[in-house]
Amino acid sequence: MANRHLARSVVLQSLFEWDTTRASDEEAAAILTRNIEEFGGDDADAPFMENLLRGVLAKRTDLDLIITKAAPEWPLEKIAPVDRNILRIGLYELLFADRAQVPAKVAINEAIELAKTFGGESSGRFVNGVLGAVYKEIGEPGKDETGKKKMRREDLPLEKLGGAVVYAKHEGQYYLALVHDVFGHWTLSKGKIGDRADIADESVEEGTAREVKEEMGLSAIAVKDKVGENEYVASHPEKGKIRKRVTYFLAEAPYEPLKLEEGKGGLDDVKWFRVQDILDLNFYEDMLPIVTNAVQKLLDDAQNRPKGPSAAL
Repeated sequence: MANRHLARSVVLQSLFEWDTTRASDEEAAAILTRNIEEFGGDDADAPFMENLLRGVLAKRTDLDLIITKAAPEWPLEKIAPVDRNILRIGLYELLFADRAQVPAKVAINEAIELAKTFGGESSGRFVNGVLGAVYKEIGEPGKDETGKKKMRREDLPLEKLGGAVVYAKHEGQYYLALVHDVFGHWTLSKGKIGDRADIADESVEEGTAREVKEEMGLSAIAVKDKVGENEYVASHPEKGKIRKRVTYFLAEAPYEPLKLEEGKGGLDDVKWFRVQDILDLNFYEDMLPIVTNAVQKLLDDAQNRPKGPSAAL
């Protein structure tokens, strides 16, 4: 059987040369051919290496964007060329490769091993941190991984979360506050409930208010009606698959500048939107019924109140 670790090492060497010499994609293919002949060995899997190199180059714009968002404190050009190309390989295999051929954990572990072998002293931790941040988001609602599990859903560890459709009234209109993730979707703010010893006995409503307020940088938040519930399976680098149950509420907040909480590796933006503008946004399918239900409640409340300039949506 071909040595896939060696194959990835040859592709890494080729990408490193392509990157540091600013070679073209066509030249990258020639570099790989030369490296296969020199370093590939008798059992070299040339088709695997060629497909991996071709895939990384074809998706490099998307890969570089994800790296930038998952590690915002590290501008792409400041990342060591070896680490940068290890991340490209690891993210490509994590996000775009055939899972039957390259399971997610294999993609991450292989990238970490490449970092330990070819990178600097902290490369392994850095690569693990970036890939881990992305890996945690793979189980988001609406992604293909949900529902394709060999273990029964009810046998997986359960983690409780609270989330909110945050709204504010401003100049006679309703606005919704949404967060944006590194996969290009606008979604709802959420967080773990009772995940610290000092707040283990907090209610779902209290935990939701605390988490959403911190994540969005709000000065205050008032949790109101429940608008939905969602359960999905997410992957964690150390814990494996986890069943996550999120209870969503409608929550009112002042219309004020938002600031995304630092250290939210899977998120890259937070913003207010007018209710009439949210139809144009890219949501996960599982989020749409929850957002729709929340908006309908706001519409119903507005219709039931005395008419006036402040009641308009």
